[in-house]
Amino acid sequence: LRHQAWMLLLMAATLVGTVALYIVVPKGFLPAQDTGLLVITSEGPEDASFARLAELHREVAEAVRADPDVVGVTAVAGAGTLNVAANTGRLTAILKPRGKRDANAQQIAARLAPRLAQITGVDTQIQAVQDIQIGARISATQFQYTLTDSDDVRLRSWAPRLVERLRQSPQLRQVNSDQRDGGLRVTVDVDRDAAARLGVTMQAIDDVLYDAFGQRQISTIYAQTNQYRVVLEATPEIRDDPTLIGLLRVPGSSSGAGGSTGATQVTQGATIGATSASANGTFQVPLAAIARIGRRAGPLTVTRQDQFPAVTIGFDVAPGVSLGEAVRIVTEAERALGMPDTMSGEFSGDAAEFNRSLESQPYLILAAVVVIYLILGMLYESAIHPITILSTLPSAGIGALLALWVCGLDLSVVGLIGIILLMGIVKKNAIMMIDFALEAQREHGRAPSDAIYEASVLRFRPIMMTTMAALLGAVPLVIGHGPGSELRLPLGVSVIGGLLLSQVITLYTTPVIYLALEGLRERFWPTPVPAPAE
Repeated sequence: LRHQAWMLLLMAATLVGTVALYIVVPKGFLPAQDTGLLVITSEGPEDASFARLAELHREVAEAVRADPDVVGVTAVAGAGTLNVAANTGRLTAILKPRGKRDANAQQIAARLAPRLAQITGVDTQIQAVQDIQIGARISATQFQYTLTDSDDVRLRSWAPRLVERLRQSPQLRQVNSDQRDGGLRVTVDVDRDAAARLGVTMQAIDDVLYDAFGQRQISTIYAQTNQYRVVLEATPEIRDDPTLIGLLRVPGSSSGAGGSTGATQVTQGATIGATSASANGTFQVPLAAIARIGRRAGPLTVTRQDQFPAVTIGFDVAPGVSLGEAVRIVTEAERALGMPDTMSGEFSGDAAEFNRSLESQPYLILAAVVVIYLILGMLYESAIHPITILSTLPSAGIGALLALWVCGLDLSVVGLIGIILLMGIVKKNAIMMIDFALEAQREHGRAPSDAIYEASVLRFRPIMMTTMAALLGAVPLVIGHGPGSELRLPLGVSVIGGLLLSQVITLYTTPVIYLALEGLRERFWPTPVPAPAE
């Protein structure tokens, strides 16, 4: 109280420091956890057969299983629910309990990456499974950036350029794309004139191809304890060799295009170009006699977003790099390439939620401050002294941000929850003093300086007790190292750091701010002097 100017200067410094730290502190969305599970996504050559993919996938599984901290591996290869393309596979590695291994999930992933890179013909991406996953899109990486354009050709020419540019950034890891244009496809170009002369319809050709390769279910065998579905397909020789597709027989009719299509038949015994007739005027025509069978490159997957062609770029961040910095790098890379205006890009999954949370954080904090001000104003019937109580918040904010920065943690959603929690804990220091001082002034006629001094002395013990209770309650969040403890760590760090610094500062700044605002109130809104009693 004898150095009020210095205390006011300290209060202004904490306010400026809080704003400056909020701007420069690294920002993230959710902390990376060690849940004891790793997901390894493998991608083989786009023109590889399923047998070759299964062989490569088996090599990856054996390399992962050889790690001393891995106790089990489950693997799925080929297109399906977990894999978006036919040349991809997915493995889940189960790690030892946290107390029985020296490395965390991220360190094990970094240790596995060089071993898997030595397997020729397959690319792998490793990520730790998280308890909270925002995005529902299956991806080999944690973060995604999606490009869309109305012109598919333009999109597929610009997307690889952006991928190559991002791979040159040391802050990003495992940059990949879901654009797979190197797959092989078999084309069947039907000579409609020749087909019409032989009475072969396009529907008959479609039925034969679907019977051979579409896994058409034609019957069900009912047993006493089970049901067995009968699936029609070509013989393995035709199914596995694209050059033999021309041997498939298509039903024709001697009566021309309007004749009966008859029954389809899949054989391998006739010479290309020959036909086999039946008594009713129908016959079987080899597919090669009415169509040209060819092979060409084509996309393995076709992705769209909002009905437009889309390419999704996946990426992870390097150790020590925040998601906010990664978002800035992707945005700057797109701007530096000078991509067409018709092409739009947006983050998806966790990266998209991070951008939305980053935009709403200042409004969320402002809304909390406004609500606190209104409630305190109604409680103390004053428009001035709620500001005294709110003056404790900057010291809590700078303490929380400094603690996160010193511990190497990002300002994530969990850290922001800790800061909002601090707003309710820290302001009770000022509430205890202001409540006592106002009562001493209004009920006992004390001078403001005497009232706030007495409040500071008498309320010191309960202030320290409540602060220590809240601080010690947050210690288990910091020292706990169980599965998924990384998600709780920023909450404990922000609460403890904010309480430690605010406890030291507010005990000295709150009385000075109370006197300064009380002086302003007496100057502009003086308390009326009661008239003398008659």
